[in-house]
Amino acid sequence: MRAVVQRVSRAEVRVEDEVVGRLDGPGLVVLLGVTHEDTPDDADRLAAKIVRMRIMAGERSVDETGGGVLAISQFTLYADTRKGRRPSWGAAAPGPVAEPLYERFCAAVGAAGVPVERGVFGADMAVDLVNDGPVTMVLDS
Repeated sequence: MRAVVQRVSRAEVRVEDEVVGRLDGPGLVVLLGVTHEDTPDDADRLAAKIVRMRIMAGERSVDETGGGVLAISQFTLYADTRKGRRPSWGAAAPGPVAEPLYERFCAAVGAAGVPVERGVFGADMAVDLVNDGPVTMVLDS
């Protein structure tokens, strides 16, 4: 799994002009990509790491601050751009493999006591956020 984690002061995601997920205060936006070899244990470990990372104000974690996570599925994190001008998506897991792992990740974040907002898996989404810091990290499981 690959996650791009951004500390935000607010964020929302829209599908067809309808807000489907929103953080009204400080939290984390997690863009999550799944590849073929990922497992439910990878989803659990990555969720635990993200909710405990001390990247919020005052060197605290999102579970300590009461902030939330906005999780967005994003297969494009596994784009292969080494050849030509058209990316290859072969490293990204197909929907039937990726969606349950995305859901597992979200459930693990919620089980850690952190509110979880979500995008819509496989949808064309518009993500609006204010990156705080800016703080942006890339994590691989």
